[in-house]
Amino acid sequence: MTNRALDRSPICAGDGEQQVLNQIEELLANQPADIALIVSPIGEAIEIPEALYQILRQAVHHLTHDEAVAIVPVGKELTSQQAADLLNVSRPYLIQLLDEGEIPYHRVGTHRRIEFGDVMTYKLRRDRDRREGLSELTRLSQKLGLYDTSQQNQ
Repeated sequence: MTNRALDRSPICAGDGEQQVLNQIEELLANQPADIALIVSPIGEAIEIPEALYQILRQAVHHLTHDEAVAIVPVGKELTSQQAADLLNVSRPYLIQLLDEGEIPYHRVGTHRRIEFGDVMTYKLRRDRDRREGLSELTRLSQKLGLYDTSQQNQ
């Protein structure tokens, strides 16, 4: 078994894992963190610190909702390819965003480096703008009578 957690690649739940993940999410939601334990394959139990407990709760929540999870240190500097992968865009498009000043970056020699937090700030802003645009488009479509819900129910 490869160590998927340390390579920082996104991790998705497998097809047969959903039921167990739902049970784990329910268990984590109903237990105070001060009594959470992790048990090794040989039966050794260790108390989980609060920070790790919260990370586990968040990861399980996303996995139960069919979302990929990756753990990246917040202060980490990303290469342009890593940032493009995180935003699910091409590297040339990311370079365009950097050159236009949409995302701050600095150079290390000839290479661009982008702070993880700056990439996530851009992603959140982009996602918010997309949602707002979609809501406005839906509102305008409804106002113009282009969005007829009775046609969709047939």
